[in-house]
Amino acid sequence: MVLLKLLGVLFVVIGFIRKWDTFSTVVAAGIITGLVAVFSGDIKFMEIFEILGKSFVNQRQSTIFVVTVGIIGICERYGLKEKAKDLIMKFKSVTCGRLLSVWLVIRQFSAAFSLRLGGHVQFIRPLILPMAEGAVSAKHGAVDEKDADEVKGLAAASENFGNFFGQLCFMGGSGTLLVASTMTEQGFDVDALQIAAASWPIFGISLVVSIIYFLLFDMKMKKKYGIKNN
Repeated sequence: MVLLKLLGVLFVVIGFIRKWDTFSTVVAAGIITGLVAVFSGDIKFMEIFEILGKSFVNQRQSTIFVVTVGIIGICERYGLKEKAKDLIMKFKSVTCGRLLSVWLVIRQFSAAFSLRLGGHVQFIRPLILPMAEGAVSAKHGAVDEKDADEVKGLAAASENFGNFFGQLCFMGGSGTLLVASTMTEQGFDVDALQIAAASWPIFGISLVVSIIYFLLFDMKMKKKYGIKNN
């Protein structure tokens, strides 16, 4: 019965693989887990909805992003993505790899100095991804679905790499302070300055490796599709 309580997790995994609606998948997984708990006698049926409601209220601040989503949605509705794509297609020297490399540098340095610049919703979906797709279209014309998905993955990766490997480089950053305090609690004699100093070499390595990876993607696309406009 204990293992059956993991059915909700399995449902989430299947839902993400099948590309079901994220919100509906997570809520359904919670209900499934609750039903297993009901059958095992841990809770009553109506307590499922009580727990869901309390969780939503307690974590309501995390739903502030919904406001941002609405604003970005309005911008997309009135052509933000198309304008971003058209703009980048005017620059013949811009490639997908070069564009993402520039964005990665900007994103990673902004994270290193604790500047809140970036985000999948705020920048990647409405701006960076359309620009990357526009650069690919301008250079190579239409590409197959697999390569189009890879462009999406690289655009998302540029945000993840930049934020993850840059956020601990500033000793006053919340992430750095959290790591330092956690390690101190575990018995390690470190402070925020040491964490930041140790993060800079990783910052440089990740930046170089990521840029090389992006540029290798350009080479692969050139070999596969050639150059549309010389």
